[in-house]
Amino acid sequence: MEISRRDLLKIASASGLGTVGLAASTGLSKQALAQNQPTPTQTKTGEMIYRQLGRTRERVSVIGLGGHHIGRPKDEEEGIRLIRTAIDRGINFMDNSWDYHNGGSEIRMGKALRDGYRQKVFLMTKIDGRTKEAAAKQIDDSLKRLQSDRIDLLQHHEIIRMEDPDRIFAPGGAMEAVLAAQKAGKIRYIGFTGHKDPLVHLRMLDVAAQNNFRFDTVQMPLNVMDAHFRSFERQVLPRLVKDGIGVLGMKSMGDQNILKSNTVKPIECLHYAMNLPTSTVITGIESMKILDQAFEAIQTFQPMSQAQVKELLNRTRQAAVKGQYELFKTTSQFDSTALNPEWLG
Repeated sequence: MEISRRDLLKIASASGLGTVGLAASTGLSKQALAQNQPTPTQTKTGEMIYRQLGRTRERVSVIGLGGHHIGRPKDEEEGIRLIRTAIDRGINFMDNSWDYHNGGSEIRMGKALRDGYRQKVFLMTKIDGRTKEAAAKQIDDSLKRLQSDRIDLLQHHEIIRMEDPDRIFAPGGAMEAVLAAQKAGKIRYIGFTGHKDPLVHLRMLDVAAQNNFRFDTVQMPLNVMDAHFRSFERQVLPRLVKDGIGVLGMKSMGDQNILKSNTVKPIECLHYAMNLPTSTVITGIESMKILDQAFEAIQTFQPMSQAQVKELLNRTRQAAVKGQYELFKTTSQFDSTALNPEWLG
C-alpha cells in the first residue's frame, strides 16, 4: 500500500504512527504479566466506570453494548429502547458492524441515536471489505444506516486469515479507503477485530508496522477460557499495552457457550475481562435483564487479587484446554465472512 508522507503526518494525531514491539513470549509468566498490567486511567460517574481508550484521550464505558445482540429482539422498538436505556445509564461505547443482521443492527442503532443520543456515545462499526472499492462502499453504507456524518472508530472486521493483513495493506486494498475516509472526516480512529488465532492478530500488527502504521484499537476475545487455549491474553495483550493501543475485549462469555461449561458465572466472566487492561468489554445485551446483569458486574467490580485470578483459572483450566467452549476459535460457526466471501470484495 502506498501512503504519502504528507498523509501520514496528517493522520498521526489520530492514528499514532510508530513501530510496534516484538510479541511477548508464551507461558505462565505472560499470564501474570497480563493480569498485573495497570488498567487504563479510569473514573466513575453515576453507575458507570469509564476508562481511557489507549493513547487517545477518549473516555469510554468499561462495558460496551454489543451490536449483534441489539439486533436480536424481534420488536425494533424494544431494541431501540434497550439502546437508549443503556445510554441513559452510562454506557457510551456502541459496537456494530456493516454485516450484522444484513445491516439491520446499524439501521436500528441509527434510529436509536436520534434525538440527541448520537452526541452521547462513542460510535464504532466494522467493515468486511478487503479491497479499496468494497471498503469505501461499506463505509458509506454504514454512515447512511447509522444516520451519522462520522464514525468515531472504524475497524477492519474478522481478521481471521493469515492473508487478511496482506490484502488490506496491499495497493488498492481496504486501508487506502479507510485512510481516505479518515482524511475526509468520515471516521476518526482506526482498529481491527478478530477471534480466530492470536498469530493472525500478531501478523496484522506486523504488517501494519511494515507500512509505518499503528492502530488505535484492537478487539479480541478475552475470557477465562482464552487464558488456556490459543491465548490472545498471553500473546497479544502485552504488545497492545506496550504500544498504547486501546484494548477492546469481546466474547467474555462466548455467546453463552462458556457458561455451558458450568465452571463460571456471568458476573465472574465480566469481572475477569474487566480486570485485564481493557478499555471496554463489549458484551451482548439483548434484554433488560442482561443489561441489569452488566450493571451489577460494574457495581460489584473490585480489582482481583492474584489469588482470585489463579483460583478462577484453575477452575476453568480442564474445560478450556481443547477450546470446546470457544467455538469462535475452533469452528466456522462465528465466521460470517467465510460464509459470505463476497463481502470481502
